[in-house]
Amino acid sequence: MTLFQTIIISIVEGLTEFLPVSSTGHMLIAENLLGVQNSAFVRAFTIIIQFGAILSVVVLYWKRFFHLDHSPAPVDSNNWNKFKHKWNFYWMLLVAFIPTAAIGLVMKKSGAIDFFLDPAHAIWIVPSTLIAGGIFMLFCDRIFNKGRDENRITEKRAFWVGVIQCISMIPGVSRSMSTIVGGMSQKLTRKNAAEFSFFLAVPTMAAATGLDVLELFVGGNAVGTGWATAHNLFLLAVGCAVAFIVALFAMRWFVSFLTKYGFRLFGWYRILVGGIILTLLFMGHSLVIFN
Repeated sequence: MTLFQTIIISIVEGLTEFLPVSSTGHMLIAENLLGVQNSAFVRAFTIIIQFGAILSVVVLYWKRFFHLDHSPAPVDSNNWNKFKHKWNFYWMLLVAFIPTAAIGLVMKKSGAIDFFLDPAHAIWIVPSTLIAGGIFMLFCDRIFNKGRDENRITEKRAFWVGVIQCISMIPGVSRSMSTIVGGMSQKLTRKNAAEFSFFLAVPTMAAATGLDVLELFVGGNAVGTGWATAHNLFLLAVGCAVAFIVALFAMRWFVSFLTKYGFRLFGWYRILVGGIILTLLFMGHSLVIFN
């Protein structure tokens, strides 16, 4: 993997991480277009640099991300409810994260995630899910756009957002789309659902990155496959930094756009990109442009 390939893929990640178009799917497409060879490092890179983009949430929303509720708890609250009242923001993230972690571990251990990320499979899965998700997005605003500003995240709502987020483990689905639509299905506004999606991305991607790094180093795969070289670690650092910077700007734009216009444009984009890729594949064309 070259520095040029690293920068391009990281820009793609930063631009698409918070858009409902699937950052993993776009990175896999970019890797194919750039002629990147599948390897243990490339698979790890695809996951780890997403955490670089996710850190932009902490920077952009740091006042809300590091906030405890010091307002008085309800008078009849017991000690547990008082604790939850103060730590409510983090408690809701934990409730949403639990189903994702449980299902994610099962899929990881079963080999399902590796199957999805294998370029030979992903090149067909991604455009198919892009199209299917795009068609759904053409109508989801009409179906779920009943949220109210006074509706807040509750344990029940957080849990179901976490369950729906699990669908995004299939490349091309989009974690952003699944969690935002999940929030809207629980009567949240598009803006509130999008912001909770951003916050939930932090523990979700931190866990995914941590698990991947742990398996690579503790399991000996990093050394055994020649993964932990100075060159590769440098590329990871560059990738995380580029994804972080690009994501800062993309996230600000996305919240404003989604609140005003909804999902429809993203739906057409997904259908167009997925349709072009499937057409080229069925015609027997290689997607490799740079090699």
